[in-house]
Amino acid sequence: MTSAQLIVIYPPGEDGGRRVRVHDRFVGMAYGLLDIVEFLRLAGLEDVEEEWVRQSGVVEWRGGGPDMWEQ
Repeated sequence: MTSAQLIVIYPPGEDGGRRVRVHDRFVGMAYGLLDIVEFLRLAGLEDVEEEWVRQSGVVEWRGGGPDMWEQ
């Protein structure tokens, strides 16, 4: 896993979904931590789990942390 790869989770939209960007590429709309985990695995990041997403320094949470899924 590359620590230089920045992951940005944007604020929740009206439907509760959060845009997920890995480095400079939008990878999907997440509606929970498991969605983010799957997007990161599809982007090539191995051994990613919910707890890693919650605590990792390479994940930037905008508009609330990992428990914020509504506006």
